[in-house]
Amino acid sequence: MTEIPLKGTLKEFSFPRILIYLNRNRKTGTLIIKTPAFTKKIFLIKGDAIFASSTYEDDRLGEMLLKAGKITMEQYDRSVELLKQTGKRQGAILVKLGYLDPKDLFWGVKCQVKEIIYSIFLIEDAEYNFEEGDIPTQEVITLKMSMGNLIYEGVKRIDNWNRIRNEMPNNDMVLTLSSDPISLFQDIELSSQDKEMLSVTDGTKTIKKLIDNSSISSFEALKTLYVLWSIGMLEGKDKGVEKADEAEETVSLHDILEPFSEEEEAFKKRVDEICSNLDRLSRYELLEINERSDEETTKKNYYRLSKEFHPDRYFSSTDPEIKDKLTTIFDAITQAYTTIKDTKKKEPDYILSDENQQKEVFDASLAEEQFRRGVEELKKGNFWGASDSLKYATRLDPKRPKYWSYLSLSLSKIPDRLKDAEEALLQAITLEPYNAEHYANLGLIYMRAGMKKRAFSQFKKAIKFDPENIRAKEGLEQTKK
Repeated sequence: MTEIPLKGTLKEFSFPRILIYLNRNRKTGTLIIKTPAFTKKIFLIKGDAIFASSTYEDDRLGEMLLKAGKITMEQYDRSVELLKQTGKRQGAILVKLGYLDPKDLFWGVKCQVKEIIYSIFLIEDAEYNFEEGDIPTQEVITLKMSMGNLIYEGVKRIDNWNRIRNEMPNNDMVLTLSSDPISLFQDIELSSQDKEMLSVTDGTKTIKKLIDNSSISSFEALKTLYVLWSIGMLEGKDKGVEKADEAEETVSLHDILEPFSEEEEAFKKRVDEICSNLDRLSRYELLEINERSDEETTKKNYYRLSKEFHPDRYFSSTDPEIKDKLTTIFDAITQAYTTIKDTKKKEPDYILSDENQQKEVFDASLAEEQFRRGVEELKKGNFWGASDSLKYATRLDPKRPKYWSYLSLSLSKIPDRLKDAEEALLQAITLEPYNAEHYANLGLIYMRAGMKKRAFSQFKKAIKFDPENIRAKEGLEQTKK
């Protein structure tokens, strides 16, 4: 997807696009929206919005509860008085005074967070800045809602004709279903009007034609297209392109809208089983195909599995670790499909033979290609994408120490993956035991994990093989602090 800077203005980059970008890149940090009158913040963990705050008075919890009829004016005034005296949170004060029960407080906080975020969709001119890094963790009540649904509800509140028209592509643009399963299979509760518009968007009609042929008003038709385009379910393609898009050929509207029904325990068991065997599964096994499967079968399986293991499914699960597991499986499936598709395009006829030597040559070439792709993604800051490509490189050609070294580097940038980074570096050391850089890098991983004694040992080994190694020298100094 298009690269979006982490700092800019909402006039340059629309708020929905910023949220989608942060979600797809699984960013953790704080998105700050600033105007001369107020500042609003959205806190994200791995691309999901979990909390929001605002300096605008009407966004405060007390005001929200008052407007919703959950408390009276007298109760509101009393809570504000105690808030000023004690500094405690207004919600906690209202519960302690007996004005509000915990259930209503839970509802109120979630409602407040959503309303703060929805209100930002109506702002046309503001500065934004995304500060990557850890976020405050004191919030007990957090928002559990898919980014797709959040954007869907927010965009529906926009009624400015000129803004919608300016943010949409040109009227001559042909719209088609997205070819990206993560956009197609989002957890979004579409209206009947939205579903009807999706059903006639077949990849051959322009925006103008879709509006002209609609049974609703031109504004409502354009707004419906704007909503579907903003959440990523529709995308533009060049007018006159004859060939249908991947998604159009592979999935129907029923496939997109029909919820994936599977009993939660059975689903969790399947997720755990795949996760525990992920490193042992070939890309063909991941997609539940074989090397002789045709392109259509490969594609259909990819979309079916993408829907089944879409990260949005975690919102309805009671397993707190399910999101990371689903994300890992989804990424592996996508990488497997991309690799197989690229392989089919470049694969000469003789590769289909059973001669091991030819297969090894091909795998080594493909491994180098995956390595280059991984390094490129690493430079862009896409650490998940980098680790996926580099992991495939190590599978295809496991005897190249540089593949393991770069895989370790990419994994070390991902939260909670230091153990995996350590294992990748140990593999590099096994293959190249006299390379000081491997030991220095391993020392840095141990430092990040708080294991100074282990780090010290690795830095000493690095110095042994390269007395002038700067990172090892600096690392030794840090272990003494």
